Amino acid sequence: MDSSSPAAPEGAQGPLSAAERAEYARLRRAAAVRHRRLRYAATSVLLVLAFVLAPLGVVASWLDSQIANTDRYVQTVAPLARNPAVQDAVTNRVTTKVVSYIDTAKVTDALKRALQKTGTPPAVVDKADLLAGALKSGATSAVHAVANKVVTSDQFADVWNAANRRAHAAVVNVLTGKGGSAVEAKGNTISLNIGTAIDQVQKKLVDEGFKRADKIPDINKTVVLVKTDKLNKAQNAMRLLGIVGVWLPVLVVGLAALAVWSGPSHRIAMMSAAAGIGVMMVVLLVALAFSRAKYLDSVGPRVQSPQAAAAVYDDLVRFLQQSTRTVLVLSVIILIAGYLYGPGRGARWIRSVTLRGTECAGRGLARGGLRTNGPGRWLDGHRGWTTGIVIGAGVLALLLWNFPTPGVVALVLGIVVFVLLLLGILAAGRTAPVPPGPGPGPPVGDGG
Repeated sequence: MDSSSPAAPEGAQGPLSAAERAEYARLRRAAAVRHRRLRYAATSVLLVLAFVLAPLGVVASWLDSQIANTDRYVQTVAPLARNPAVQDAVTNRVTTKVVSYIDTAKVTDALKRALQKTGTPPAVVDKADLLAGALKSGATSAVHAVANKVVTSDQFADVWNAANRRAHAAVVNVLTGKGGSAVEAKGNTISLNIGTAIDQVQKKLVDEGFKRADKIPDINKTVVLVKTDKLNKAQNAMRLLGIVGVWLPVLVVGLAALAVWSGPSHRIAMMSAAAGIGVMMVVLLVALAFSRAKYLDSVGPRVQSPQAAAAVYDDLVRFLQQSTRTVLVLSVIILIAGYLYGPGRGARWIRSVTLRGTECAGRGLARGGLRTNGPGRWLDGHRGWTTGIVIGAGVLALLLWNFPTPGVVALVLGIVVFVLLLLGILAAGRTAPVPPGPGPGPPVGDGG
């Protein structure tokens, strides 16, 4: 039997007939189709899971950073102390609290008794009650001026940051429903204890001559930040996200990597993963904007300043928005890179132009006497390895960077592209350009 002919099945006699070979080829094609469909199905499932979990992974990572990193939390809330809307809201609340403990009726009663002792006519004594309104208005103006001076001072910003640093555990209390610190959650309400600010205003009033200000009772003084019937559900969701805050992003990356590995076309699977995750980041940004509008609509009449409520929301979620934009930028970069490595006409043109540019620059270096010789030849022979190492170094830099931003991603991308272009130029400068002319002929006298 011819050794080049297909092997006959066990127990069969003689070579396969033409019909048998055709059937064998058909069965192989059918098996290949089933295998390809299975890979497509596995890749699709993995991609869908990665898409669904990607927004939750970003939120979980943001939540974990806010809870576990005190500096990050203080960096989040620090701008609130210098926000004009928040300063006005705190000033008004402090003024209302302080003035509510100034007993103007007691002052007018004391004035009436003093007038009676001096023999003042009863008609004048009876008119003393009319001073209550003026006293209330004057006290309100004075307290408001002092409170505004305190709240807008640099010292208040320092006290604000120090208090938030000490009360960082209050963030955990809000998300877990526990209380007992500056920020606490009770039922469906999140409140802030402004006792520190009131104590400063009280001391300032005493220093400026309002001696009775030290009689203000030392009680719990709180401001309602958020009142919503969704708080309990949010707390339950945040508890779950806090538990998986570290591993959920890792799981998303792992699912995307498995999808790329299992896909029949790794490049297409990578581009699909990047496109899908990018779309989900856009959805998350839209959801945050919608949540902001819903939150401001739910602000009740007890909240004096919607502007302050908006400032609080914007500051609390700004790092979440930043992380979402960072993942979106990374997705776009991966999508573009996948296209540039593909067979498309535009991708081939860009690669061709880049290669001609680096070759031209390398030959220019060689003509100037800056030949890279052996290292250049090594770089030219290991372009795949060097490209992978440079890209891997860029990915590692982003992984090790604490809280990368879109600007950081752009910086790392720029460095990676610059290094790749530089390596291409060095590889092209490995030899001096060959002068034009006929090539060397056979040795003279060398007959056939």
